[in-house]
Amino acid sequence: MLIVTGYMYVEPSSVAEFVQDLQNLAIATRQRDGNLSYDAAVDDPLAGRLLIAERWRDQAALTAHLHATDTMAFVGRWGDTIRGEILKYDVLRERGLMDE
Repeated sequence: MLIVTGYMYVEPSSVAEFVQDLQNLAIATRQRDGNLSYDAAVDDPLAGRLLIAERWRDQAALTAHLHATDTMAFVGRWGDTIRGEILKYDVLRERGLMDE
């Protein structure tokens, strides 16, 4: 499993519009083969900072999402106005929070 997480930044005046567009993308993304979760939350609206959290079955599923037409269109609309501090992590053993 892959976890994609970090912060994305958008102009504070564009947060509402960006979130709406991202929510539309999320509806389709959550239906994609290999998507386990796809979530974003506004962390600091005054700074235009959103927390991003995604889980993917494997790299092939994530790659398919990143190359999907709607994802590419989203990046095309916002790519010049956003920046991200988002990393990808490989998960080798998933378990409950209280499990050792």
